[in-house]
Amino acid sequence: MEPEQHNEVPTQSLLSVAREYAVPIAIVLAGFMLALSYYLVQTRSVAVVSAPRNAEVAQLEESVAPSKGVELPATWGDLGKKLADAGAIDAEKMAGLYKDRGGFPNEYKKILEQGGNGKIVMTRENAGYLLNLLWALGLANKNPILEDKTEMMNPGYGGAGNFASTGGWTLAKGDAMSHYNMHSFITLTADQQKLVDKVSRGIYRPCCGNSVHFPDCNHGMAMLGLLELMASQGASEEDMYKAALAVNSYWFPDTYLTIAMYMQGKGVAWGDVSPKEMLGANYSSAAGFQNVSSQVSTPANGSGSGGCGVDAGAAPVQQQSGCGV
Repeated sequence: MEPEQHNEVPTQSLLSVAREYAVPIAIVLAGFMLALSYYLVQTRSVAVVSAPRNAEVAQLEESVAPSKGVELPATWGDLGKKLADAGAIDAEKMAGLYKDRGGFPNEYKKILEQGGNGKIVMTRENAGYLLNLLWALGLANKNPILEDKTEMMNPGYGGAGNFASTGGWTLAKGDAMSHYNMHSFITLTADQQKLVDKVSRGIYRPCCGNSVHFPDCNHGMAMLGLLELMASQGASEEDMYKAALAVNSYWFPDTYLTIAMYMQGKGVAWGDVSPKEMLGANYSSAAGFQNVSSQVSTPANGSGSGGCGVDAGAAPVQQQSGCGV
């Protein structure tokens, strides 16, 4: 009987195979380990980073536009009634604007019929209504700024009636231009007018590239009215810039939340920013804000933006970015 034969693979052949496939196998294993590590890191990031980030944004939003509101250094007095009596605001049209939005609140109606006592408090809920009241005031009150022939009255623009701030004001009795710069609701001293002129040139809004001194949209015209009101009641330049930043933050919540994120990234808390700097062209103009927002990786939380018409001031919510009622 012949001895049993065994088929043995030479040791040299096994070594050759191992050497031939060692590199590909190592690459596959390395890729797998990298993929696993990336998955674990990403999973942990979602669990540990995302939740605090949402809370941080909410906290920052509260700093920018507090839910309790902000008291402004001005009172209405009987201005609302004067606006209605003069026809700069048609009370019935104003009430009609809110008819399909839960009705016209009594506190708003009272301002137009009787007046208002105490400091003006702007909140997320009434920011739109105050936008329309101040819009009417800025448009109708007689002021040299509205007579500027290089801006609102520039013949090259075809007259002052062709802007969103004038043509868009549909809540007056008769044509809006019949009230433009026509009523002496607020009479300023020479120093007060000089202050309004100076501050209005330093305040921008992100819906366009013009300062308040060229109030071609509702926000600009409303801010002009507020500056006149504050100046007439003794507000300082610092008070006016501080109030203007608060007001802009309620009218453009996403914009200023994004700017606050940008400043936070630079190590500056919102409470420590310079209102004058934030309201300048580098931050608050359309071009300035676009530049800032391009450098912020975390977007705002989407509180929305309105238009530049009267309906932008009708909704009792915080989105007020457009140029209409």
